[in-house]
Amino acid sequence: MVETADTLSSSEQVAVHPWVDRYLEHLLVEKGLSENSLSGYSTDLSSLLDFLESKSATLEEVTSRVLFLYLTHLRVRGLASRSLARHLSSLRGFFVFATEEGWYRENPAQLLENPKLPKKLPEFLLREEMARILALPDTSTRLGMRDRAMLELLYAAGLRVSELIGLRVLDYDPQTGLLRVFGKGAKERLVPVHYTAQEVLAQYLSTTRPTFRPAQDFLFLNRSGKGLSRQGVWKLIKRYAAEAGIKRSISPHTFRHSFATHLLEGGADLRTVQLLLGHADISATEIYTHVQAGRLRALHKEFHPRSGM
Repeated sequence: MVETADTLSSSEQVAVHPWVDRYLEHLLVEKGLSENSLSGYSTDLSSLLDFLESKSATLEEVTSRVLFLYLTHLRVRGLASRSLARHLSSLRGFFVFATEEGWYRENPAQLLENPKLPKKLPEFLLREEMARILALPDTSTRLGMRDRAMLELLYAAGLRVSELIGLRVLDYDPQTGLLRVFGKGAKERLVPVHYTAQEVLAQYLSTTRPTFRPAQDFLFLNRSGKGLSRQGVWKLIKRYAAEAGIKRSISPHTFRHSFATHLLEGGADLRTVQLLLGHADISATEIYTHVQAGRLRALHKEFHPRSGM
């Protein structure tokens, strides 16, 4: 039975081939990938190894035909298009590396094509919905003040949740209002923080954070003075969204989508938003162009001389 990345437990995510181990080491040491990313690659490649073993084949013998059979196998097992595309990305990365290392004469994955993915627009909050959430934390309490600062910064800088919980105190410069963020692949970017968030952060840092008796230098702490977890941030956002009367499901990433959407609504260009989000490729940012299209239609309707006829 071939397990996929969606079903393997963390204890099963162990590579069992020296080529795969060498590739994962390359991703860790030279590419600086996160533990979560490495776990995903390991799981996907272990799935391929399991398939090869079931067919009495080896990684050294892989051809393009074998890979086509493997992908057909995954489709038959019901792997969704989006999961299959991620799986393909893992395979392509490995086989490019393996070919460059001289383990294959030709890259057996070079002819593999991605499945067509349905275009899914990002879920984002309306401005008034965001304002309701940001106003909810009770800043007269230390937890409420922390939550207010955390939510303000999450929205002000368009952070991923991993970036938020990884922030250190010295990553924020109150003199310039700039936040140093380490994104995917440990890539560093500087993001300006608007004045409202600066004020809230100043109060949190000067009067609230010390009351948590910090045991670590993370910017945002739990009751024990240690860094917050992804799950902890997710639960907080779910609770505040419910209190704000927002019925649809939102997550920390919804704040990031809202950040990008609201910037474009305000007239920011796509390249600027790309830099602020830390996207390596602008194609990742182009999912937000639905916002620009709507804005252009509104402007056209308002100002074109024939629109009112």
